[in-house]
Amino acid sequence: MSTPVAAAQRAPVPMVVVGGYLGAGKTTLLNRLLERADGLRVAVLVNDFGEINIDAALIRTRSSDVLQLENGCICCSIGGRLAEALAAVGARPDRPDLLVIEASGVSDPVRIAQVGMLDPALQLNAILVAVDVQDVDEQLCDPLVGDMVRRQISGATALVLTKADLAGACATEKVAARVAGMAPGAVVLAARHGEIPLAVFIDAAASPRRPQGLLQAGGSWKSQAGNMAGMAEVGSFSYATRRCFDRQRLRQALRTLPVPLLRAKGIVRLGGQDSVQEVHVVGGRLRIASLHGARVSESVFVFIGCFTAMGREAILRCLEGALAAP
Repeated sequence: MSTPVAAAQRAPVPMVVVGGYLGAGKTTLLNRLLERADGLRVAVLVNDFGEINIDAALIRTRSSDVLQLENGCICCSIGGRLAEALAAVGARPDRPDLLVIEASGVSDPVRIAQVGMLDPALQLNAILVAVDVQDVDEQLCDPLVGDMVRRQISGATALVLTKADLAGACATEKVAARVAGMAPGAVVLAARHGEIPLAVFIDAAASPRRPQGLLQAGGSWKSQAGNMAGMAEVGSFSYATRRCFDRQRLRQALRTLPVPLLRAKGIVRLGGQDSVQEVHVVGGRLRIASLHGARVSESVFVFIGCFTAMGREAILRCLEGALAAP
């Protein structure tokens, strides 16, 4: 793993784990991402179930930065090799703008994400699970693979419904409702020919030479929204206050947000503490850590997901309730 000192000197690499059962369309999602990367340097780590990594060969036609691990479940039989491969990415002199891990169809993407989160050079952006609208009902009822498919879905921060154009609107809506109940904290999206918004993987406003940190140049927040090909629109909104937060109330608020989101991040001041804190929320997983050397006059947050006006108001009420007494 990268050393904490070295990792702290550079911004972490955003990491997305792409999971889903065999044939769900994971490789198609990755190839569409690479086609639309728009100058972003994307590294892809691919695991295939077998001695020959076909998925890596398919993705390599669109990216020169492909790492591969073969022969089995990425989180079990080759867990040590996974950690080594991730550490190598974090240790690069010129890190990629995004690391995407395509898990084998029989592995648990949450366990893969947990391995990556051990390295301070990596920052989890999403656990994306592809769901085949045509076949998922049969898979969930299968006594041999049903539990595995259910576990994959329940651990997702974003569920992407694939082959929706083949299944039709009615079938897609039914599947969306079913899987949303299995992963209540996840955003549910429908892919069209394998395409989903880039914001699912990385901040929509990011560019290959983006400024470090959460604040844009000039200290202002930018709200981004992209037209979703499917069921919802991915966008972002921000919140800023000159007041400090109460640490315990903020933890509780962020862990119980009433609206599913892709991720949230912030730089905040806490009551009774001199050091500034950085905050990251992905799929109900919360991390608050000291941001050494930072000096800010206000606390700021950005939330990324599929939000209605009511959803935004609900999040803002949670934040207001977490403020420390004046």
